[in-house]
Amino acid sequence: MAATGYDNPLLGEITCGSLLQQLQLIWDEVGENDEERDKMLLQLEQECLDVYKRKVDQAANSRAFLLQALADSNAELARLLSALGEKSFSGIPDKSSGTIKEQLAAVAPVLEQLCKQKEERVKEFAAIQLQIQKIRGEISGNLKNSEIGTPRVDEEDLSLNKLEEYHSQLQELQKEKSDRLHKVLDFVSTVHDLCAVLGMDFFCTINEVHPSLNDSVGVQSKSISNDTLSKLSKMVIALKEEKKKRLEKLQELASQLTDLWNLMDTPTEERSLFDHVTCNISVTVDEVTIPGALALDLIEQAEVEVERLDQLKASRMKEIAIKRQTELEEIYAHAHIEIDSASAREKIMALIESGNVDPSELLADMDIQILKAKEEAQSRKEILEKVEKWMSACEEESWLEDYNRDDSRYSSSRGAHLNLKRAEKARILVNKIPVLVDTLVAKTQAWEEDHNMSFSYDGVPLLAMLDEYTMLRQDREEEKRRLRDQKRFHEQLATEQEALFGSRPSPARPLGPKKVVGPRTNGGASNGTPNRRLSLSTHQNGVRSASRDGKRDNNRPAAPINYVAISKEDAASHVSGNDQACASP
Repeated sequence: MAATGYDNPLLGEITCGSLLQQLQLIWDEVGENDEERDKMLLQLEQECLDVYKRKVDQAANSRAFLLQALADSNAELARLLSALGEKSFSGIPDKSSGTIKEQLAAVAPVLEQLCKQKEERVKEFAAIQLQIQKIRGEISGNLKNSEIGTPRVDEEDLSLNKLEEYHSQLQELQKEKSDRLHKVLDFVSTVHDLCAVLGMDFFCTINEVHPSLNDSVGVQSKSISNDTLSKLSKMVIALKEEKKKRLEKLQELASQLTDLWNLMDTPTEERSLFDHVTCNISVTVDEVTIPGALALDLIEQAEVEVERLDQLKASRMKEIAIKRQTELEEIYAHAHIEIDSASAREKIMALIESGNVDPSELLADMDIQILKAKEEAQSRKEILEKVEKWMSACEEESWLEDYNRDDSRYSSSRGAHLNLKRAEKARILVNKIPVLVDTLVAKTQAWEEDHNMSFSYDGVPLLAMLDEYTMLRQDREEEKRRLRDQKRFHEQLATEQEALFGSRPSPARPLGPKKVVGPRTNGGASNGTPNRRLSLSTHQNGVRSASRDGKRDNNRPAAPINYVAISKEDAASHVSGNDQACASP
């Protein structure tokens, strides 16, 4: 009955009460006593209590787990916010409202969103730290691309401020990298230009610094390390120094070539073969930019040519030395300075033949002599120009006196008007002679004081020439006055005779000393005109011991008498006064 009643679904819903009633019915049928019934009921109550206890414990454990989960979620939320540098975040639920499961359900999406944001932030940090690490490796030069690993990101600090610091650091490194790259490229360009000028292999040279500097490698892949920059800087300095040395050597060779060419009168066609050498003779280092301009083979070529010309110069030494001596003699001749040319030439030939003097030293010494001769000629230039004017004026004076003695000068013959014009100009010029002589004397004396030596003109002291000219000019003027007085005396005598005897004698040549015509040449002069090529004639020593009317200084050497030619009217009286013939050189 009990089994049937328990399994019968018609009895309705099974509950604890229905089961207890059924149990009572079974006990009644069985005939259980009250003690057994109480014992079994007590057992049922104890079993029910154990079940409730287990369920309560399970519920408590579940609640504790949920509370721990909520606490962990809140802690994770706080940690994420701290790591991300977020003081607050929109969507965070209020902790004081809702059940535990509601609070967990509210925190879950926030945590998920913050986790995603953290992952993205970590990627950003990793990317920027990787770039920083790479650039630092490029700058240090110690880190290869294969050695660059994933950087360790500090997940405790993923704030935007920290990220901004990394960005600033990256920008500074990128700027430094850009600056270094520009320096590297500038150095490489400079090395390329220097190698081109020096005729060196650029690729081999630049590979000695770093293989990445080759043109075949991309710009961003070039080494920018401190070591690379240091090596490039040293290489540029070394190449510039080499360029400077080669240019100095080339300029020295070009100067030697030019001197040798000028010395041996090398034709222009032969010189043009070395235009690429001589074109750089006066340029600066920075101005030499033509590729191959300072190549070693070019310098060696110039050295070989200089050596060849030196050997050729040695074989032509006599010819070159005589050419220099001739140049020196021409300078002295133009400056009217007498030198012993024959002795100088003999001395030069003896030195060359003896072999005791270096040809270069001999030529250098002759160059110094030529330079000194030019300086001396320059110092005499102004005086010599005035001497030329004086001599020219004296020639005009001589011509004018010859013209004045010509009785037919006013005739209507052909060319008479030209002589008349010349005579007018000559008179003006002759009147300037005294002033010209005084100026010439003053300048000559000043020159002698400055140089502490006598100013000679073709071996004769110029002051003696001027003094002699002045004295002869005075003699000539006195002779002219004497002749004029004598002429007036004869005219007065003729007038008196005419008054006494009533008739005038026929015209006759005035009584006076017989005219002596001195020899004249193109270079000679009369009436005190100095000769352009002086001769010492009978006065070889060039000194007069006697003075005239106290106007001459006995200590000053006088010009020889034959240096100045005398006019035809003065010749006889001058001969009688000095007992010497006046000869033209």
